[in-house]
This record gives sequence, structure tokens and C-alpha cells, in this order.
Amino acid sequence: MRKIPVMPPVNSPEELRRLPERELPAAAKELRREILESVSRNGGHLASSLGAVELIVALHRVFDTPREKVFFDVGHQAYAHKLLTGRREGFAKLRRCGGVGGFPHPEESPADPAVAGHAGVALSEALGYAAAAPDDPDKVIAVVGDGAAGNGITFEALNQVAECPGRRRLILILNDNRMSISGNVGTLSRLLNRVIAAVSYNRFRSALKRMLAPLPRLKLLFTRVYEAGKSVFLPPAVLFETFGFRYFGAIDGNDLGQLLPTLRRLRRIEGPVLLHVVTEKGHGVEFACADPIRYHGIAGCDPETGTMSGSGGGFSAAFGRAMEQLAGEREDLAAVCPAMIEGTGLSRFSLRYPERCFDVGIAESHALTFAAGLAIGGKRPVCAFYDTFLQRALDSVYHDIALASLPVIIAVDRAGAVPDGPTHHGIYNCGFLRALPNVTLIAPSEEAEIEAALRFALDLAAPVILRYPRGKGAAAREVVPFRMGRAVIRRTGGEDSPVIWGCGAEVETALQAAESPALRPWNCTVVDARFLKPFDRELARRFAARRQFTIEDHCISGGLASALREALDDMPHQAIHAFGWEDDRPVPHGEVPLLRAANGLTVGQIAEKIADICKKTPN
Repeated sequence: MRKIPVMPPVNSPEELRRLPERELPAAAKELRREILESVSRNGGHLASSLGAVELIVALHRVFDTPREKVFFDVGHQAYAHKLLTGRREGFAKLRRCGGVGGFPHPEESPADPAVAGHAGVALSEALGYAAAAPDDPDKVIAVVGDGAAGNGITFEALNQVAECPGRRRLILILNDNRMSISGNVGTLSRLLNRVIAAVSYNRFRSALKRMLAPLPRLKLLFTRVYEAGKSVFLPPAVLFETFGFRYFGAIDGNDLGQLLPTLRRLRRIEGPVLLHVVTEKGHGVEFACADPIRYHGIAGCDPETGTMSGSGGGFSAAFGRAMEQLAGEREDLAAVCPAMIEGTGLSRFSLRYPERCFDVGIAESHALTFAAGLAIGGKRPVCAFYDTFLQRALDSVYHDIALASLPVIIAVDRAGAVPDGPTHHGIYNCGFLRALPNVTLIAPSEEAEIEAALRFALDLAAPVILRYPRGKGAAAREVVPFRMGRAVIRRTGGEDSPVIWGCGAEVETALQAAESPALRPWNCTVVDARFLKPFDRELARRFAARRQFTIEDHCISGGLASALREALDDMPHQAIHAFGWEDDRPVPHGEVPLLRAANGLTVGQIAEKIADICKKTPN
């Protein structure tokens, strides 16, 4: 294999377009090296971005970007795009404070036409952008990958394409790596997977057409036979042409020799057109190719070996263990998950109980409504989400589960702030969820409580939401049995001492603050709220005459602070002081401890602030 030399970095699409074409493989290799170097150090989405390098190089080479817009879906495949659009210095601090974010964002660069943190949005946005100026000759490109083609919003956009003004500007790139976070599932995935063989078939077809060029009658006969048999050879062609696209592909999306001439041809064709490219998730890095699920999103690794630090575990693992235990006890227990089996801790469950584990793909609303159907049929479904993705399906929680009071348990992982930034922080859902009828909202404070909370929820036989953060919680304490709507006093202070309420993992923050030198003289009481709905109104009213404080990994509106204020609203009480994320101001990406420090949410900052308030407002 010819060795490709490492070359100086390319910092803009203009520089890329000035390179001799023979140097583009070296440019792609350099991009791949920088992606691996930064992600191994800072964490991020590795395998998806490695697989899309050649595709992004080809797009910026052929199209007049950033004037011609590229919408990514989802944005974690776009790291090479960031490097090629003037963000190399910031990319060295990927997902860290002061560096670039993990997803495209218009505030970061004019090369990013839209926010791209959740799946399913690119085709709708690209179609709308094209329709805004239908006579503009510039092309509009949507790059859809990592399972986003199976998202319901994508299908809603496909349904409009044939009748939408501006459709002739549209190019849809289907980046087919047969993966989302987990492996892709469903009929569409199986349909697309059949074109792996079609790559070889297309090469044969092209060669045969060249051979028949001097024989027009035979060429015409071949073309007719091909069109008649297209549904056999290339079933995706029939699907997408039904939606109004001219279908091209499938081609090797990691081969610049195929990508460049194909994209140049498509740029001359009036759309809408679809190019189906088959890429390898993790391409160019052996360990990422060998295990693309594990290296989809990582906290960091050795760039040479892929070895990851850390011992795993945490709330997600505790949830997975509890699900296995309970499934052994209850044959009616089932798990439902929208493309997050590994991340939510359900891997072992899915292997041990495959007939009771339903991965529905990137289809959040469907996951919840499907779980509702399971419950109607007599099963006890547990639907596992990341918090940020649950907000895409809130109406399904209300309309399909809460109104009928169906016994569906929704396990909400990654609740709270995370390094990925505003598209992924789980800090907004409680206000909506607390307002719903028939719903119980529980926040376990440590991993050991997950199983007890699940058992309580199963016994309740009603809609229950369990909300817990990413990673590890406090050291295990004795698990106090859950009682409906009852908080637990974790530290008993003086008779008139200040009361600090904590929610979820922030109970540990409250305990550490209470034990800190700044607050030791005040001998604070610490309460684990446990239930955000129903909230322990009785205990809150017992403490009405005391100074009360709340700590939560949620925006201040709608969560713990709101619940406490509502409980005391109709009686005299001291002012309530809330510690949480500010309302109406998106929390940026970065290391969570630094984000907390910037927002006054470290143990020391909270303790000092509470002490200062107590000095100024004695009982």
C-alpha cells in the first residue's frame, strides 16, 4: 500500500480547493490524525467522524462552501468539517471550556447553517432553506447519517420533497455506515444494508454500459432491463425515487476517487438528487473500526491502542444490573430504547432477554407510544432515554401514557449538565414532567437506590419517571425504602438550623456543603427530596420558619426550587434560595466542574453563599 505523506494542515475550504487533487488523500489523513489526537485527549464522538472524513473533504472540494450550505445530521459526524472551516485552534480543546463544541452551531461559525445536535433535522432544514429562495442556483446539501434516516422527522421531510419549491437545489447525501449509537435496526436499515453488495453491482453496471456504448440498441435493452429490475438490485433506489429523488449510488464513501467525480456530476444536475454513500464507522483507526459502538462517543483513550481509562459503572450500569435482576423475577418486564442500548446500560439485558428488549432506532416518540402499547397489552415496559432526547417526545409522555395512567416506567439517564453542551444538557424537562397528571417523578440520589426505585415503580403500576445523572454518585448509603411523596432527612441539624434540600446526585453536594468549614457553625439540616412529584409538602411546611435552600442539576424554573416554593405558597415562610442553572441562558459546552464553578455551583461556592445569607438574615 502506497504511504500517504503527512502534509501541512488545511484551514479553509478555499485552501482545500487550491490543493492539487493528488494531495487530497494526504489532507484526509491529516484530518483523521487531528480528530484522533483531540478526541483521545478531550473525549467526543470518534468513530462517526473518522468515517466521514473523505466525504467532508469531497463536499468542501466540489461545492462553494460556506456559500453553498451543508446541513449535518447528526452533527457528531462533522469534526472534519470543523477543522476545514477555520476552527483548528479551538478543535484542540474540543468540548472543553474555550474550545469548539461537539456539534455544529451557527454561533461558532458561519459555515454551520444550523444547530445539529439531535437526529432528524437536516433534511427539513435544508428543504426549508432551499424553499426560502427557490430560484437561487446554489446547491443545498443535507448529510444524513448515523441512523438519522430512520427518524420520523426525516420521513416527514421526505413526504414534502416532491412538492416543495426549491427542491431542484437539494442534494441529500445518505451516509450509510449501518450504525447510529448502536447498530441500526428496522426495515429501512435492512433495506440499506442490501446495497453493500450493490456497490460491486454498480461497478459492474458502469463497466458494462461503457462496453455497450458503441452498440446503442444493446445499451437501450440493458437500460430497460435494469430499470425493470431495479427493485431487486437496488431496493433503496425505488424507495427514494418514490419520494421524488433521483437516486445515485451506492458508492464507497471513503474513496475520494469515487466521491469527487460523482459529486461534480450531481452538482450539474437539477435536483432533488440523493447520493447513497457507504462508509466505515471508525475508518482509518483500527481499534475504532473493530468496535464502532464502543468508540462512538468516548471520554478519552490512548490514541495508539484505544485503551480507555476509568472503571465504568455508575448510574447507567446500576440501572442495567437492576433490570437484569428484575427481569429474572418478572416475566412481564420489558425494555424499550431508542438507539441507546449500550449507553443506557442495557447491553447485558438485551443479550440475556432479547425477546423482551426492543431497540426501536432513533424514534423517541415511537419508543414511548410503543411502550404504551406494551402496557395496554399487559407488559410492564421500562423505556430508557437520555434526558436530552426525552424532550423530543414530551407529547407522547402526556398524550399516550399520562392521560391513560399507563404503567410505563421512563428511565431518564444523563439528567443534568454534560460536556457536550446545550444540545445535550438534561436540565429542562422537570417543569413539563411535574405538570403532568398521574405521573410520579423520582430522583434517586445514588446508584444503590436505582433497583429500589424500580421496584417501587413496578409496585405502583402507574406512570413513573426515574431521573438520574451520568457517571457515578456518592458512596453507597443504607437504602431507605421509598414511600410515595416522602423525602428523607440525610443530616439532622439544630432545631432552627438552615435546611438544604438536594435533588438526585446533588444530595451529596448538599451534604458536603453542610460539612464544610463555612457552614459547620450553622449545623444545617440536609433533606433528600427524592420525589419531585408528588413533592413532600408536609415536610416543607414543617420547615417554613427556617431558611431553606435548594440544590439541583436543573434550571431553577420547574424543578426542585419551584416545587418547594409551590408547597409554601399559601403560608408565611422565609425566602427560598435556589442553586441551579440560570433560566433563559443556554449553558455552554465544557468540563462540567468548570461549568459549575462559572455558575457558582461548586460545594465551596454554595457553602460560602449559604453562610453569607445566614449571617445577613438571622432567624
